[in-house]
Formats: sequence, structure tokens, C-alpha cells
Amino acid sequence: MDNRGYSQRIADTNRSAADSLGVRLGRYCISRDIPAIEIAGYFGVSKMTIYKWFTGKAEPRKIHAEKISTLLSNGGWVEQ
Repeated sequence: MDNRGYSQRIADTNRSAADSLGVRLGRYCISRDIPAIEIAGYFGVSKMTIYKWFTGKAEPRKIHAEKISTLLSNGGWVEQ
């Protein structure tokens, strides 16, 4: 699979992670080569937090979860 700008470890962990909102966001971003730093800026969190969401090691807070749900349900990311 083409992981684009993401490391093999992040991509593999994302693929095997239990389904969650952060993991779904990760699958979306990895498949479209949307840089984690852009996503981090959009949500006002660190890049490390984004990686934790993508790999299922952390859950987004409620305010972020709402933005993720909206982003994924409205056709996705529009470059900021």
C-alpha cells in the first residue's frame, strides 16, 4: 500500500488499530497524503497528538471529535 508521506510504522499501526474517530481520520489523511502538521494546525494540537489519534493510542476530545465528524461527513479536507 502507498503510505505517501507517512512512515510505514504509522500506516501499519493505523491499519491494524481498532476503529475510532481518530483512526478513521488517520485513514482518510494517509490515503490522501494530507500532512499531519496541517491537521495539527487545523485542530490546534501537536503533531504527536495527531499521530496518537491516527494510531488509536488517544481519543480526540469532544470539541475535536465534533470537528472530525463534520470534516469526514462533509466530503473531507479542503486545503487550509
